[in-house]
Amino acid sequence: MINPIASMTGFARAEGLVGPIAWVWELRSVNGRGLELRFRLPNGWEALEPAFKDAVAKVLKRGNVTANLNIKRDQESRLSLDPAALDQVLALAMDLHARIPGSPVPRAEALLALPGVMRQAAADPAEERALATPPVQAGFAQALADLVTSRQGEGARLAALLNGQLQEIATLRDLAAEQAAGQPAAHKARVMENLTALLRESPSLPEERIAQEVALLAARSDVREELDRLSAHIDAAHALLKEGVNIGRRFDFLVQEFNREANTLCSKSASVALTATGLKLKATIEQLREQVQNIE
Repeated sequence: MINPIASMTGFARAEGLVGPIAWVWELRSVNGRGLELRFRLPNGWEALEPAFKDAVAKVLKRGNVTANLNIKRDQESRLSLDPAALDQVLALAMDLHARIPGSPVPRAEALLALPGVMRQAAADPAEERALATPPVQAGFAQALADLVTSRQGEGARLAALLNGQLQEIATLRDLAAEQAAGQPAAHKARVMENLTALLRESPSLPEERIAQEVALLAARSDVREELDRLSAHIDAAHALLKEGVNIGRRFDFLVQEFNREANTLCSKSASVALTATGLKLKATIEQLREQVQNIE
């Protein structure tokens, strides 16, 4: 079974309205060595932060996550009647009606529209928080679920890139194997030719000792071990991609091993072609490393 990998990059948003309270959650996630959480909550909402952090820790293992909660209150939505002001304007209106024969009786809507009769109700922050807390909590849960989905979607894109880069590394590894097949023998023959010329000038050098040194030099130019290890690392990388969940750290360590083999291959190279292939390997491995940094 292949499990989807997840990126550490993602974004989610959730919003809602409860009476006069409008709330908006925005969750952002970027790369991080571990799981680091930053919450920015309005005054009075800090008590909910521990529960929110626990919820994040249950579904995310790595990444720098920032969660912003924005609360706005509709200033025009809550009005209250001022009884004293209403009594005053009603008394004045009725007195005026009595003084003007035939005038209409004062209408209620006209009295309520007079300045000071209706005024902004004083908000009770604790009462409003109690009203808004359940939907805000549900909104956070939804935003967190959407963030997980967003990170998984980015992970699917990453998986396609990583598979392509691993295929390129495998192709370069096979090319390097072809180019290096005759390298030890060629290296040995070249060194022997140079030493033979040297022996003509200094015949006192022990020929057996020279042959041992030549064999050692030839062995040092043999890159089959490095190529075999590269093949093993490619297989291990594909196995990690199939495993999928929480593989970022292990994949990062594995890429370091990829790079070590490519460096050794270049240092042992005795041909321009093999060196060029080794450099291409290093460049592709570096691209792989950059993408692996995004994996959870």
